[in-house]
Amino acid sequence: MESTLNIIFFASIVACFLAAAAQIVGNIFGKEKVIKTAWILTYISSAVLLVYLVGRGIVAGRLPLSNQFEFATSFAWGIAMMTILLHLKMNLDWLGAFAIPAVFLMLSYSALLPRDITALMPALKSAWFGLHIASAVISYSSFAVACFCGLRYLLSLKKGMKETDAAMKSLDYLAYRMVALGFLFLTIVILSGCIWAEQAWSQFWSWDPKETWALISWIIYAIYLHVRINKKVKGKKMAVFAVLAFVAVIFTFIGVNTLLPGLHSYG
Repeated sequence: MESTLNIIFFASIVACFLAAAAQIVGNIFGKEKVIKTAWILTYISSAVLLVYLVGRGIVAGRLPLSNQFEFATSFAWGIAMMTILLHLKMNLDWLGAFAIPAVFLMLSYSALLPRDITALMPALKSAWFGLHIASAVISYSSFAVACFCGLRYLLSLKKGMKETDAAMKSLDYLAYRMVALGFLFLTIVILSGCIWAEQAWSQFWSWDPKETWALISWIIYAIYLHVRINKKVKGKKMAVFAVLAFVAVIFTFIGVNTLLPGLHSYG
């Protein structure tokens, strides 16, 4: 069964690569047919990836979120699904050109990680498991989309668009909403993690590297929201903020596990 799952996983990577290439080409050259094809490929690659995650969960007998590989794969799917939902709701063709290549890169990263299906560690056998890690997927995916909005905003400025244009204001507001959504779920991640840690290790907080960097990320996005809401800062400065802030998220996810092992080194 695991060999079949591996075939499905790599099929999703191939489909995602084709989707990413079509998204980039279609948006750069303004080819509507290519863009439509790109979105069809995006739907297919996301569906194949979902089949893989569901299949892995069935084989493992648990949610496929217990290690770095599973989280990276779920993170990639989360970005893809958020992109698809926003496209269906707001018809944001440009978003695919940023998001789907990012999904491909995340899947490529996960492909380098061990894919063995293992039993849950004792510390992970908790009712908080699903809420804590699923919230992290939603949070990180939201911050990723906010980063893409920031990049789009900055590129649009270089192309001559003005910050007073309606499209730019809409883009700025979308980034803000994505940060707010990500911040809400990151708060859930931290609070549920504290309760879970007390049950597993008899202490709410241990200053484990992953905990510390999750808190740092939370503070960074709290500053973003404070500056945006209370200081009324918008536009280019907040676009740059959204892009740079996402670096902390990536470091929390990948850098901490690689450079700063701790209690969360399993995922």
